[in-house]
Amino acid sequence: MKRLCIAALLAGTSLGAHALGRLADVSIIDAASGAVLTPHYYQGEYWIAGAPGARYSIEVRNRLGERMLAVTAVDGVNVISGDTASWEQTGYVFGAGEGYRIDGWRKSDAEVAAFEFTAAPASYAARTGRPANVGVIGVALFRERIAPPVLASESAPAGLAAPAAAPDSAGSAAAQESRDSAARPELRERLGTGHGPREYSYVAHTEFERLQPAPNEVIRIRYDSLANLIAMGVLPRPRAWPAPNPFPEAPLAHYAPDPPG
Repeated sequence: MKRLCIAALLAGTSLGAHALGRLADVSIIDAASGAVLTPHYYQGEYWIAGAPGARYSIEVRNRLGERMLAVTAVDGVNVISGDTASWEQTGYVFGAGEGYRIDGWRKSDAEVAAFEFTAAPASYAARTGRPANVGVIGVALFRERIAPPVLASESAPAGLAAPAAAPDSAGSAAAQESRDSAARPELRERLGTGHGPREYSYVAHTEFERLQPAPNEVIRIRYDSLANLIAMGVLPRPRAWPAPNPFPEAPLAHYAPDPPG
């Protein structure tokens, strides 16, 4: 089965302590500053805070000494095909040690529509009638099946992956959604990912046969606004600091007061 392949390596990397994953390092990058958005671990899941209107990228670096397929989805939508996401769909292929920034919804071999945080009703998923999974980024990683040397000249197309049981994080996600939030601030409008301006992004095509039907690893990152993460308890409420006085010892100007009565 044809898979999209990365055409170039990352010019530079911002991966580090904030990257997630075992087989690959996965980070969410602020497109304007290049800074990694800090993941916050809460009740079995990782969350990041996004700002409405800000563009972002999904940065992936293969940690293995072999090729890897990354089927990537945002808000439950495959970032390449635009189909409702499933593990057996197309993805990006990374060579040993290669990295790449996925900057948006792929429109052709040369262009993407940028990922940008927006109000959930304006997200690409909601605008295409699929609002149920807005607020989550997923990367399903597959190792490659290497054909024996004697069969190297034969063509072996990749088989379709069968649906598998959801990872354990799904259970913790359901528990999180049902937690009592009565004592927390009211949630504001949720964030989604919009269909932003076109940007140049070049890829080529390659063949890839998966080692197994189910992913070798699934990386799930949820996101929302900073205010909502505070309201949900993912992040602590900011401490209220008293306003500083530039002249704390200055006497107050006053005049003679009236007598009593």
